[in-house]
Amino acid sequence: MTVPKKVLGPDGCGHHQIRQVGIARVAERVYGAEGAVPSGRGDRQEGIAMMRAPSILFVVACLAGGNGSRAADSVGPVPVLVELFTSEGCSSCPPADAWLQQIDAVQPVPGARLIVLSEHVDYWNHDGWKDPYSSSSITERQGDYVRALRLESPATPQVVVDGTVNLPLNDAQRIRQTLQQAATTPMVPVRIVSAAIDPGNSAVLRARIELDGTSAPHNTDIFGAVALSHAESQVLRGENGGKHLAHTAVLQSLTKIGKLEKGKNFGREVEIKLKPGTDPKNVRFIVFAQESGPGRVLGAALQAAVN
Repeated sequence: MTVPKKVLGPDGCGHHQIRQVGIARVAERVYGAEGAVPSGRGDRQEGIAMMRAPSILFVVACLAGGNGSRAADSVGPVPVLVELFTSEGCSSCPPADAWLQQIDAVQPVPGARLIVLSEHVDYWNHDGWKDPYSSSSITERQGDYVRALRLESPATPQVVVDGTVNLPLNDAQRIRQTLQQAATTPMVPVRIVSAAIDPGNSAVLRARIELDGTSAPHNTDIFGAVALSHAESQVLRGENGGKHLAHTAVLQSLTKIGKLEKGKNFGREVEIKLKPGTDPKNVRFIVFAQESGPGRVLGAALQAAVN
């Protein structure tokens, strides 16, 4: 397995650099050298087939030099939104959770800033364990993707890249190609000018966001996502009973902030209530512009700490 080396980038910040092309099998420590997960059984709830993805080889596509020049190189990395639909009640999901943590930490794609979201569905809650991070709204979002991408049924784990690609995690070449291509796609500039917890009310996040719509191909929706940077659970029952699970960028709320009009700029002060008991020091804030449907993500930004 290729080991990332931390070096100083031109901005003076620490970055991880992969010294050769290779495949980092992040599930090795959990599922053995092959990194594969046994295929799961199908499930059915309210007449909808809920089927887990087949055996999965979870990988980080470690890219060495890329393909040379990129338009984004001079202005910074291209944001790529990576959404993982997962559940603590699904035995096939822990390696996918580990994969998401790895790409969030290592950032293995040159020219890209992978902005990840762990989105916990609730349809596994009937199977012995109620996922504390799950919600029906996330299940609905996955269902919207199923229809938009013309998939047969919801599945866990499922990865959607920039709203348009259903990414199979058992295909290392497809992962590499998808993320490389996303890193070369022009995006609408999104900027989080500020984001902080209200000093007078620790349950409120206040932020100012700005988007440059001069390059937007048409009108698009703007969303603000509040996520937990780190979350853990000791699962007592269900398919993962007895396991201690860890997650990154766990979606807590998704708020529609407004609409970006084609050819116009957007700026707004926003106020978002945090869920009760949320540790402000464990919150990250993500803003993205996405076509309705849901469709293609046209731009995104991340503020990793808001306290």
